[in-house]
Amino acid sequence: MSKSLSQVPGKSELLSVQLLIKPYINTTPILTCKTFNSLLDTSIFFKCENFQKGGAFKFRGASHAISCLDSLDAKKGVCTHSSGNHAQALALAARLRGIQAHIVMPNTSSKVKIEAVKGYGGKITFCNPTLAAREETLSQVQQETGAIFIHPFNDYNIIAGQATACMELIAEHPDLDFIIAPVGGGGLLSGTILATKYFSPSTKVIAAEPEQANDAFQSFNLGKFVPSLNPKTIADGLLTSLGDKTWPIIKNGVSIVLTAKEDTIISAMKLIWERMKIVVEPSGVLPLAVMMENESFFRNKKVGLILSGGNVDLNRLPWLSSQPNSR
Repeated sequence: MSKSLSQVPGKSELLSVQLLIKPYINTTPILTCKTFNSLLDTSIFFKCENFQKGGAFKFRGASHAISCLDSLDAKKGVCTHSSGNHAQALALAARLRGIQAHIVMPNTSSKVKIEAVKGYGGKITFCNPTLAAREETLSQVQQETGAIFIHPFNDYNIIAGQATACMELIAEHPDLDFIIAPVGGGGLLSGTILATKYFSPSTKVIAAEPEQANDAFQSFNLGKFVPSLNPKTIADGLLTSLGDKTWPIIKNGVSIVLTAKEDTIISAMKLIWERMKIVVEPSGVLPLAVMMENESFFRNKKVGLILSGGNVDLNRLPWLSSQPNSR
């Protein structure tokens, strides 16, 4: 069992977390692609969290959060609300510890993600697709089960787990000019900022966000928290507002927030599938999409991209003419 983190984790704590979860997670590959290096006139290193257990980086944080539970709390099980990747990650991490995961999911969630949660043994309760409905349903589930709530991103245990993806990237490529991570609630981005601060302080961290869900962009440029209101983007993993734990880390640690248009996100996703032969979801390709829209900014630089996940509904591929460009 690991000690639960009640404040922003330091360097030694991140190293301890990395050792703790190493037996449970995949150390994901870092790939390069001559096509993209030539296209963007730069050197790109793709950190492929689409090859993580559960199909996304979320398993890192979930594994750590589950490990922080004492035996009495673990017996109660865990609960959360999530439309997909955190739900899958928590269900899998709970199963590996032999405890129950109760997952509140919007009734609009991807079928492939719903089936994955079920496959990992998660007990699903559906709700309407609003934050208020998610939180109200979760409260009911908690009251009925006594399960411990594991927040999808606004939790220092989660942030510390997510930081290990960037730690692995830096260990292999310590001289990067930039590391780009997508941002929704900010767990991955916060972890990336902390890992870079402690292990590669000369590297700058850039946040990548959909233009149609640009609350982090607005928050950073205004210097104050701006909530996400009615975002409509194909990058369905990035629809959440920042949290009171993630926002201060991002505000003080990110170099810049760049956004990408929906068409660029789709183009980047299709290009990765075609040229690199790997499956990456729309949220995961945001770092490449912002590079494609800001070519001159990255020219002749060494850039690490965190491809955050690869959980895609193959019946709803965005470049098929019968599908809308956003949802």
